[in-house]
Amino acid sequence: MSPTRATDPTTAAMQVYGVAASPDNPRGTRAGLVLLYAPSFEQFAPAYLLSERDLILGRDPASCQVCVPEAAVSRQHARVRWRAGPEPGSPGAWVLTDLGGRNGTLVDGQYVTELELEPDHEIRVGDAVFKFVESGAESFARYRIDGAIIEPPDDAPAAQIPMPTPGTSIVGGYRIRQLTRALERIAKSEISVVLLGESGTGKEVFAQELHRSSGRRGSFQAVNCAAIPSTLLESELFGYKRGAFSGADRDKVGIVKAADGGTLFLDEIGDMPVDAQAKLLRVLQSREIVPIGATTPERVDVRIVCATHRDLAQLQKDQKFRGDLYARLNEYSLRLPPLRERKEDMFLLARALLARHGRPGHALAFPFMLGLLHYDWPFNVRELEAAIKRGVALAEGSQLDSTHLPDIIKDAMREYAGRGAIAHAQPGAPPGPPYAGHTPQPGRVVAGPAYGPPGYGGHPLGATEVVVPAPGSTGPTPARSGTPTEPELRALLQYHRGNVAAVGREFGKERMQVHRWMKRYAINVDEYR
Repeated sequence: MSPTRATDPTTAAMQVYGVAASPDNPRGTRAGLVLLYAPSFEQFAPAYLLSERDLILGRDPASCQVCVPEAAVSRQHARVRWRAGPEPGSPGAWVLTDLGGRNGTLVDGQYVTELELEPDHEIRVGDAVFKFVESGAESFARYRIDGAIIEPPDDAPAAQIPMPTPGTSIVGGYRIRQLTRALERIAKSEISVVLLGESGTGKEVFAQELHRSSGRRGSFQAVNCAAIPSTLLESELFGYKRGAFSGADRDKVGIVKAADGGTLFLDEIGDMPVDAQAKLLRVLQSREIVPIGATTPERVDVRIVCATHRDLAQLQKDQKFRGDLYARLNEYSLRLPPLRERKEDMFLLARALLARHGRPGHALAFPFMLGLLHYDWPFNVRELEAAIKRGVALAEGSQLDSTHLPDIIKDAMREYAGRGAIAHAQPGAPPGPPYAGHTPQPGRVVAGPAYGPPGYGGHPLGATEVVVPAPGSTGPTPARSGTPTEPELRALLQYHRGNVAAVGREFGKERMQVHRWMKRYAINVDEYR
């Protein structure tokens, strides 16, 4: 290996693992802006890649790389550029700057003057909403938010863009296509699979897709290990013979035997009792089960897929999960992203859920979509489906609007675009006005525009009034400032018992920012609930 190859931190091999590109590191994968939603989304590219040149967002197609064709948007509205580190060799950052337009630029629902971008920051210019990704933006370039596949730009390598999987019931763009292709690669094998992810991310749907792609002729059987009492779990899994215990008046086929020739999905495997874990290990090793009351084992041919939202490695350290069983189950693992990390799929998911619940022709108003995008969905797609079902039930016409949003999303939107500007790039810089021409007066009750200023065509969200305290008046405890250290964040999570919204209120931040901090420190919020 040459000296250059040994010391160069930007080798081609690193591109595979998503090292972020910058003008200092042009060989990595590209940072960029990924479109989350715009009413005229067909006029936008799915992703805009960042480079050493400034990326300008605005109304003028001749001078802007991202054209937002709305009267409320300035000719040149906002700029994203690379800022080198203060010292040679120190890390730089991509910086978003508002260019002084009348209607301002929002990030995560707050007006900004200038801000160093962090992964998944949500940027709104006019009625177009984007998210910032620090690497891999070129991978999104072919997937439009309505599911259409378009031709990639010249600098997006086709090898990195998986094609849609025919016949799949899983809905999503690039990231979901990656996961379904990964399932297809191992579907025909016999290896066991662990699906990791938060509640509601679709682990059972992926397990069903794995079974469908496997071609196994047996049935798909699912059991929630957390929902069955430990005293009944063994009989449910392995069955029993007549007379094995009081009340056993007939033979019962267990779930494992019912899945013979097919796939057994064990949901919440982390909650399985230790004694049942030992018997499951025997099934994996010998391919045999012994029903309760039986004297001879029965052969089974079953493929095991399990899922959990818990940290199995930590459970092993706590001696609550067998290490030898984990080694046999974890022959292949797949982590499903939470919905807050794949909001580019929000419009496509909402359309699919409308079709599932009998309203494929219903329209989604911009305020409704903005509410879906601003919320961070702690219970993921399952919670989104409940929101869509509620909207369908309440809608009298053929459109879902702000009034059809669940109350919890309305609460999250109360301070949208109404808390003043952020100017993180200059510590101590005073906040700007909520929007041009509007400065709240002390003691006055102001209707907070939950969907943005009037120039954006936004709509108030009903009871969104806020009281502006007079200078020097006694009010609530001031919010903390800055970014917490890992110990500080862990202490707050423990104090609030994993309530992310409560931690966010401590800092005057949205839940999505707390999730970014947790991701930065590799904190699993379930440890504190």
